[in-house]
Amino acid sequence: MSYIDAVQSRRTFAIISHPDAGKTTLTEKLLLFGGAIREAGTVKGKKNTKHAVSDWMEIEKQRGISVTSSVLEFKYNSYHINILDTPGHEDFSEDTYRTLTAADSATMLIDTAKGVEAQTKKLFKVCKMRGIPIFTFMNKLDRQGRDPFELMEELEELLGIRSYPMGWPIGMGQSFSGVYDRINQKLELYNPDNPKDIDIIQLSGPDDPKLDEAINDEGLVSQFREELELLDVAGDPYDLNLIKSGELTPIFFGSAISSFGVQTFLEHFLSLSPSPSPRKSSTGEIDPLTNEDFSGFIFKIQANMNPAHRDRVAFLRITSGTFERGMAVNHVRLGKQMKLTQPTQFLAQSRNIIDKAYPGDIIGLFDPGTLRIGDTLVQNNTFEFAEMPHFSPEYFSTITVKEALKHKSFEKGIHQLTEEGAIQLFKTYNRFAEQQIVGVVGVLQFEVLEYRLKHEYKVDIQLERLPFTLARWVTGDEDALTVFKKTQRNLVTDRDQRIVALFENDFQMRTAADKYPDITFHENSYTQTDS
Repeated sequence: MSYIDAVQSRRTFAIISHPDAGKTTLTEKLLLFGGAIREAGTVKGKKNTKHAVSDWMEIEKQRGISVTSSVLEFKYNSYHINILDTPGHEDFSEDTYRTLTAADSATMLIDTAKGVEAQTKKLFKVCKMRGIPIFTFMNKLDRQGRDPFELMEELEELLGIRSYPMGWPIGMGQSFSGVYDRINQKLELYNPDNPKDIDIIQLSGPDDPKLDEAINDEGLVSQFREELELLDVAGDPYDLNLIKSGELTPIFFGSAISSFGVQTFLEHFLSLSPSPSPRKSSTGEIDPLTNEDFSGFIFKIQANMNPAHRDRVAFLRITSGTFERGMAVNHVRLGKQMKLTQPTQFLAQSRNIIDKAYPGDIIGLFDPGTLRIGDTLVQNNTFEFAEMPHFSPEYFSTITVKEALKHKSFEKGIHQLTEEGAIQLFKTYNRFAEQQIVGVVGVLQFEVLEYRLKHEYKVDIQLERLPFTLARWVTGDEDALTVFKKTQRNLVTDRDQRIVALFENDFQMRTAADKYPDITFHENSYTQTDS
C-alpha cells in the first residue's frame, strides 16, 4: 500500500453522547462489525456479565461507566478505523474535551426519547469550535421516542446545526418496522423477534409497491410517505460540502442494542467522513497528503494502565509522515532527540507492538516522564502544533494528605494525575498559608482522584469542597494586573504560574469584568476570546 493510500484509508473519529444514550453499546457493535471482538460486552457492572471492551479501568467495571477515554482500532473492508471512545457518564473529565482534538470527525449519539441533553451540548460545542464533520445516530428506535421532525428541530435550536436524514424510520417503539435508506433506496426491515435478522429490500423509491407488501400496515406506510414527501419539499438539501465543514449533520436511525442500522451507518460514515486532515502549526498547515515527514502530538497521558508495572503511556496522534518503530524524532519543547521504542496500538487495555503507522493512527509510547499533553514530536523540523486547551473547571476542592509520611507519594500521584489532565491543580495566591486546590470539569473526578490515589499510590486524602463554579485565566497590561492582583480575592496560580481568578457564579465574574475593564478573562488557558 502506498503512503497516499494508507492516509486516505484512515478514519479517526470520536463518539460523543449524554449518559445512557447507548454510546458504549454502539462502540462495541462497530468493533463487532470490524471483527475486533467476537462478542459485545454488556455495559452494566454486574458480577456475571462480560464487561464492555472499552471500559478497562477497575472503577469503570465496578460502576458500569466509562471514566477515561479509550482508543479502539480496527479494520473494516479497506478502511483502517480509529475510534476515540470518550466517557459518556454525567461527570466526565477534561480528558474528554482534549480527546476531541485528536479526531477528524465525530459521531453524535442521541436517545430518541430524550433528545439533545446537557453533556451532548458541551461536547458538540468543542466539535463545532474545531469545525469538524458531525454525524448523528438517533438511537433506540425500538422504544417509544419523540417525533423525528421534533428531534431535527431541536438539533437546530439547541445546537445551531441543520440536518439531512440519510434514512427515515417507519414507525417507532412497538410499531417500529424498519428504516428507508434515502440515498440507496433500500428498505431495512426490523424483526422484533430476532433483531439481528435484517431483511434488505431494494426499492425503486418510496412509492414502490414492494414497500406495502413488506410492511403490511396501510396507516404506517401512508404516514411514512407523507413524512418523506414533507422532507423532500421542506427539508435541507443534501450538500457534501456543508457536511465536511460541520455545518450540516447527516442523520441515521437505528437501535445499537439490536445492531439495527449500525452497519448501514458505518458504511455511509466511512464513505462521507474525512481522511486525516491538515493541522495548524507554528509554521503553517501540516497536510498529511503533501508532507511525508513524520509529525504528531500528545493528546492524552495515562498512568498505571497495567498497575503491576507502574507504566505511563503517552497517546500520540500521528499528523503526517510514516511512523516506524525505533525512529528518532525531535522533542520540540525540550529541544532534544528521542527514540520511539515499543510503540503500541490499543483495543482499550489490550496492546500490540507495531512497526509502522500512518497519519490518523493513535499510538501509545511508554514514557518515563518526559512527555506532556500538547507536546509536538517531529522529524527533520522544529515546528509546534497549536497549544492544547485547558478548559475551565466547574468544581473545586482543597486537597490535603491525611498522613504526613505519605506526602512524597501524594506529590507523585497528584503530579501524575495533573499531567494526565484528569484534574487541574492550583495554588492559592497571596495567602500566608499556601493551599493546593483541585479543579475538575465533572464532580465524579473527585471520586476517581480519591480512588486512584488510594489504589495506585497508597495515599488517603481529604477533600473539602469550595463554592466556586468558574475559573478564568486573566491577562492585561502590567499596571492593570498589579492593581487586580492586590485587590481581587480568590486568586490562584496554575501549574505554569499563570494567574487564575475563581468565581462562585457568572454574576460575580461579570461584576469583576465591569470593575476591571483593562483585564481580560479567558475561559481556557490559551483562548484569546473574552468570556
